[in-house]
Amino acid sequence: MHLDRGDPLEITLEALERARLGVGDPLPPQRRHHLLNDDADIRVRDAALTLISYRARTRAELKKRLRQKGFVSARIEPCLDRLQDKGFIDDGAVAEAFVRDRLRHRPRGRVALSAELRAKGVTGDLAAHAIDRVFEDAAIDDVDLAREVAEKWIRRQPAALLEALSSKDRTPERDKANRRLTGYLTRRGFRGDPLREGIAHALDRARDRHD
Repeated sequence: MHLDRGDPLEITLEALERARLGVGDPLPPQRRHHLLNDDADIRVRDAALTLISYRARTRAELKKRLRQKGFVSARIEPCLDRLQDKGFIDDGAVAEAFVRDRLRHRPRGRVALSAELRAKGVTGDLAAHAIDRVFEDAAIDDVDLAREVAEKWIRRQPAALLEALSSKDRTPERDKANRRLTGYLTRRGFRGDPLREGIAHALDRARDRHD
């Protein structure tokens, strides 16, 4: 369609239908303002829905992607509020799905899971709640996970490292192997008792495999 003065104006069909405008209709300033405002709201909403259609995202992730697409915060926030009210945005559900996926494919402890969720914009309380629910549903805890992760790590190690871990004598090789094991479990989010249990389990498995 065109403005009164003949300037081209690209508008979404939905915005035109809302305004009940057709080609050649007059467009005074007030009506033009409302038309452009509706069009901008529709564009940011459609962009958000397209992002959600690819995969579930937290509110913070959506906001970041929409800003990268050139939308301003003043337009984004009301849009996200509306989508959240309608159930299209649910940080709790996204957090639980993320934790379940991690447990299936890349197990790690609560510390690492919480840090990853916070990086996705999930609040600390909501992250803790999501982890608690998924762990309870899976009947698993940090100690179980630490042992599982340690077991998989041991399976990937060469014979020389297993021999070093199994050594009863303190050698530079054994110290180095222990540091590698401890560092790996720590990076996977294990601390305190789960970390100690994971290390102990790894040492037992290393001795079994070496013997």
